[in-house]
Amino acid sequence: MALNYPRFDLTGQVVLVTGAARGLGHACALACAKAGADIALGLRDAKAASGKKLASEIEALGRRALPLQMDVAHLDQIESATAAAEAAFGRIDVLVNNAGIGPENLAENVNEADFDATLAVNLKGTFFAAQAAGRRMIARKSGRIINMSSQAGQVALKGEAIYCMTKAGIDHLTRCLAYEWAPHGVTVNAVAPTFVLTDGTAPALSDENFRRETLARIPLGRLGDPMDVAGAVIFLASPAASLVTGMTLRVDGGWALP
Repeated sequence: MALNYPRFDLTGQVVLVTGAARGLGHACALACAKAGADIALGLRDAKAASGKKLASEIEALGRRALPLQMDVAHLDQIESATAAAEAAFGRIDVLVNNAGIGPENLAENVNEADFDATLAVNLKGTFFAAQAAGRRMIARKSGRIINMSSQAGQVALKGEAIYCMTKAGIDHLTRCLAYEWAPHGVTVNAVAPTFVLTDGTAPALSDENFRRETLARIPLGRLGDPMDVAGAVIFLASPAASLVTGMTLRVDGGWALP
């Protein structure tokens, strides 16, 4: 009997990436395209040059790219972008539910506006993006959803109480959706990175004391690269992960081990 070897490519798949313009979303979009997928780009501002540049980079890899206006803080944009992706490509095989924000502040100084904005994107946006894609996947009896969590969902970070809370919520939401949607052939997993070198983390990591303290917490001794996270996303999106659901895969260099 022929062996069914694990396959880690996304040839012929359609992937919708939220928060695709920069950082982890940008890396995930490029990595999925490199792995063979066509990419729908969920962008907070579809008119910005960053989204157009990313679309060109994906097309240079020989794949199709569709920039979409998709600020996940607005439910109407979630539905319209998801519908547009389905109309353009015929289906959505994978959702990389990446969009997120994290205003930093000590808990005693958090204001209501920052609290509400963080929950609107990180929790509400993540849920309703999963719902919009999940409904379509359920109808097709097939699909992969990959939520972007963080090590902050499992460890405490000073000045990040609200962000940590939302990422812990994403971890459990992932388990709940995985349980509900498994009978429909839809897997739901999450990826939980450590500190990754991006435009968003650059200001904090440029502080030598903070950088040194951060590296001291990571047993592997280095910060993350966006493609480290994209590699985990490719695995969970690929046929090789067909029996994996409800998991949060830490990409944290061992931070959470002690």
